[in-house]
Amino acid sequence: MTKIKNFKMFIDGEWVDSESGKTIETLNPENNEVWATVPEASTKDVDKAVKAAQKAFENSWANLHPRDRAKYLRVLADQLRINAEHLGTIETKDTGKIFKETKTQASYIAEYYDYFAGLADKVEGTVVPIDKPDMQVTTTRIPIGVVAAIIPWNSQMLLTAVKLAPALAMGNTVVIKASELAPVTLLEFAKLIEKSGIPRGVVNIITGLGEPCGKALTTHNLVERIAFTGGPETAKHIIKNSAENLSQVSLELGGKSPVVVFNDAEQENALNGITAGIFGASGQSCIAGSRLYIQSEIYNEFLDKLVAKAEKIKLGAPMDKDTQMGPLNSFKQLENIEKNIKATVEQGGIIRCGGKRSSISNKGYYFPATIIECENHNLPTAENELFGPVLSVMKFDTEEQAIKLMNDNKYGLSSGVYSSNLGRSMRVSKAVRAGIVFVNTYRLISPMAPFGGIKDSGYGKEAGIESIKEYTRIKTTWYNSSDKPMTDPFTMG
Repeated sequence: MTKIKNFKMFIDGEWVDSESGKTIETLNPENNEVWATVPEASTKDVDKAVKAAQKAFENSWANLHPRDRAKYLRVLADQLRINAEHLGTIETKDTGKIFKETKTQASYIAEYYDYFAGLADKVEGTVVPIDKPDMQVTTTRIPIGVVAAIIPWNSQMLLTAVKLAPALAMGNTVVIKASELAPVTLLEFAKLIEKSGIPRGVVNIITGLGEPCGKALTTHNLVERIAFTGGPETAKHIIKNSAENLSQVSLELGGKSPVVVFNDAEQENALNGITAGIFGASGQSCIAGSRLYIQSEIYNEFLDKLVAKAEKIKLGAPMDKDTQMGPLNSFKQLENIEKNIKATVEQGGIIRCGGKRSSISNKGYYFPATIIECENHNLPTAENELFGPVLSVMKFDTEEQAIKLMNDNKYGLSSGVYSSNLGRSMRVSKAVRAGIVFVNTYRLISPMAPFGGIKDSGYGKEAGIESIKEYTRIKTTWYNSSDKPMTDPFTMG
């Protein structure tokens, strides 16, 4: 029997249960067993967290010099590096992602806090060349206030960092809602917040369901900004909720990212990039390259090589050092993938490898690397975001056709282009309608590189120097430099 661990929320610098005493069970995807419980936050818990953040904003954090805020961020970065192995272990147990990735990512995330710490005192205002004599006008960037950050389960440390680091650097305070599907990693992360000495109330981490916890957070009258990563349907509710408090909103909503391989591509590089893009993290990535277009001249040869490579991917226990793909996070994902594959095959899709849940475990949510040939990209696996290791493959003839196919989808987060022709790579990358384009590579991140999409993939950017400005407001100040009194407004003219 698995020993069940009980966790608490982090509100106003204290570890607390939910006001109602209710809890949520979290499952280990490797064996489908309950391994932890977390509090199920009520509206009262949300209100307490938001008010703690507002108090910290008004009384301490926003008033600190940016360099002092940066010091806290750098301490937090050091804590992440020290505790990367522990956080990786927890995240693997909670999400099913392989330990090699969670440990590496937990350590690399420290770079985001260091990066935004460095930007904390670099965001400057302007002097406006105003058209009024004796007037000087300046603009300054000021913190927004309380930020609600809503985090999904799949890359929670990264998707927290790209919201929390710039928010804190600019003097905002934050309430983080962890995903009910895998919340424990962020509660462990809260211990590092505490160790770093960040004042109480500046960062609060709550756990709960979309209703009532998520709704209470996104409609709270003290929340000034909502930063959300998740699905389009939930995003629509959040946009409606934001009408209650007129908060700013940024959305990162995933995608159905197209990858194109031209006949002049360096094939080994393309094979490795495609494998990383769709089978890394078991395909549970918002930028997963799940639609593949191969030019006709190399279609059969290249696809055969890709299938052979996919069939060798080792599926296994996520803590095993030899495992290359772990389980999916939930049974709901498994069912959705199977439903879409069944419908695709019924409509003419051909399974080249995988396609059925793995037999390596009768408890865990294991699904092998799957490649399906599709006559067109209107088939279910080619059209719908599956959040799993399923690649839909199609052929194309010309560059113009490739661009048209890549853009023919409601999403627009990421894309990939493989070609040794620089001119072609530039033309295609310019024409594809996506927030991110990878040329002869895939699935890379950096604190310096903006991340975000267009169309149904959302709006707003995370990471990069411009993203920090999204956590500020512009204040305009007029100075009258004349010694003379203002003209009486009722005697003007």
